[in-house]
Amino acid sequence: MSVITTHQNSPVAENGAAKLRLTRRGRLLLVGLPIVLLASAVLMLSGFFNSPAKAAAEGGEVTQTVSVSVAAGETIWQIATEFAPDRDPRDVVSEIVELNSLGTSVLQAGQQLDVPTNR
Repeated sequence: MSVITTHQNSPVAENGAAKLRLTRRGRLLLVGLPIVLLASAVLMLSGFFNSPAKAAAEGGEVTQTVSVSVAAGETIWQIATEFAPDRDPRDVVSEIVELNSLGTSVLQAGQQLDVPTNR
């Protein structure tokens, strides 16, 4: 017959090993960590499948352009009114700036610009 002694704060199993006690914080970690990891994985996958690159590649109107060589003293406004006289020049100027990634409105003689021809 074996004698098992226990202290108040440390229960002992029959084989002499200490029992594992899971605290509230341990249970929270044991359950909460996998849930957080799963939620992170779901968010990353949803971001991957709904990425802006995919949305931009699906559709959209293709802007037809013509390449224009800028003459000395010519402005973007003049080019816009010449190539799209039936449209608002402000809209055409905005498209020219966007198409050519212009950081300034100053043009150099001989500079090549893509100018929209439709819409």
